[in-house]
Amino acid sequence: MENTKKIREGSVRTASRLIRNIEDRHPEARAAIKKIFPHTGGAHIIGITGSAGAGKSTLVDGLISAFRKKNQTVGVLAIDPTSPFSGGALLGDRIRMQKHAEDQGVFVRSLATRGAMGGLSKAAGDAIHILDAMGKDIILVETVGTGQQEVDIMHNSHTVIVVLVPGMGDEIQAIKAGIMEIADIFVVNKADHAGTAQLIRELKNMLDMAHIPDDGWRPPVLTVGSAFETASFVENLNILSEKIADHHQYLIHFNELKNRLRRKTRVEIRDALRSCILDPVLADLDARGELDRLTELLINKESDPYTAAEEIASRYLRKIPIKQTKKGGIVR
Repeated sequence: MENTKKIREGSVRTASRLIRNIEDRHPEARAAIKKIFPHTGGAHIIGITGSAGAGKSTLVDGLISAFRKKNQTVGVLAIDPTSPFSGGALLGDRIRMQKHAEDQGVFVRSLATRGAMGGLSKAAGDAIHILDAMGKDIILVETVGTGQQEVDIMHNSHTVIVVLVPGMGDEIQAIKAGIMEIADIFVVNKADHAGTAQLIRELKNMLDMAHIPDDGWRPPVLTVGSAFETASFVENLNILSEKIADHHQYLIHFNELKNRLRRKTRVEIRDALRSCILDPVLADLDARGELDRLTELLINKESDPYTAAEEIASRYLRKIPIKQTKKGGIVR
């Protein structure tokens, strides 16, 4: 309870320690999340995705400044590739955000993917809850930059920004990846480079073919120039922050925020089930040497993945009648 109180009071040290424990899968971390969960739901969660080298970290850094000018507190979760040697995150891009290190209204934390696909870390959902419970007005989640698999961000945010760069084939990538469906705002970054006009034209053509309802949200296509052109860069980021606020108001006005919350919650339930059911089963199989036995069977073609999975399921899962209480709880 004391840690919950400290997190709600904005303790960076307590929050950092809990996020680390979540990444390391310490048993007490899950209990802590249970306690802070009722205190979440007040933040606007913004996902920023795009290919590696698109300039996502630079945009995040600029957005922090734009939101702080509005006296909004900001939490940042930057998902980084996992080091094959240490298992930790490669934190090079976080150097760009060091100017906010002394700002009490900003909390920046990197998370390692640790093999997770979809551009996010397995700990990202719980880390978002922690920043939310800290009272952050805005939570920026920057994906790792793996390209076509970065659609998981739509399940963990209210507003999704897709960052594209001219001359990198991103317009083709957007079509392949299904990014068209997840983007709420398109940002053409490094717009001073050649090919910007073509990329904008491709994006607008895709939007024209999307059959957006009259009262639907048409993702705006914004441009951001060189970060070295300070005045224009700051102006571009201010415009982007306003569009983000406009989208948030749209979600509230048309009741879409609740729909996105429902989608996010369903994903969280599935993730929690995997953690509670699959992880202990795999750990037990590994400890007993069963994974090695099954692996050898499959290598020797004496079994197949589905038969092995069915054998495991029949051993560990029991059909237990589940009834729902009047208040929505579950009893056995």
